[in-house]
Amino acid sequence: MWSKIIGVLIAAMGIIYIFFIPTDPVSTKIVFKLIPMLLIILFAFLQPVGESKKYKTLILIGLTICMLADGLIYWFIVGLITFLIGHIWYIFAFKQIKHMSLPKWVIVLLLAYGLAMVIWLAGTLWSQGDIVLACAVILYIGVILTMGWNAFQTANKFAIFGAILFIFSDSILAINKFIVEVPFSGALIMISYYGAQFMFALSIRYSVSRKNLIK
Repeated sequence: MWSKIIGVLIAAMGIIYIFFIPTDPVSTKIVFKLIPMLLIILFAFLQPVGESKKYKTLILIGLTICMLADGLIYWFIVGLITFLIGHIWYIFAFKQIKHMSLPKWVIVLLLAYGLAMVIWLAGTLWSQGDIVLACAVILYIGVILTMGWNAFQTANKFAIFGAILFIFSDSILAINKFIVEVPFSGALIMISYYGAQFMFALSIRYSVSRKNLIK
């Protein structure tokens, strides 16, 4: 019951932030940006543990770090590093639950995406002389690909869909910031971002511990 109510509140507050909160003042924008994440963390906390209590703990840590990154992203490098740390916690979480071999097509898609983004984004920044940021982008792409890789290995459909949404959100953000203006980028970024975090929270209920798998 409470989970359903919180789910509705997450959607409502996300819509309010994305479509109705003006850019200025920034402090108000940040506050309303964090409210859906606070609700997602509460939603995750109320989820019954699947087969791995540690998975739930690690997902909660990742969600909390990402919420901090939401406010810090206005200082881009600081926010980028904080999100990177959040992804590392998600990687730790995904390693706690069921692991399976990746289909070849998934491997090819992830590697092709990573290579394309490195060449396009980091290559553009490098050619502009922004070497530090180009290296930071390469590192971030590597980490988020690793997160996605581990999410696919869990066989947890909510973790997998969350990872896809997160990669999509970050891709739109990076393309819009460094390459070309993307129409409706703000809505695309935040809808997919909140969706990703909600999927990670929901994945807690359906987590299958690696320890309980048949060898």
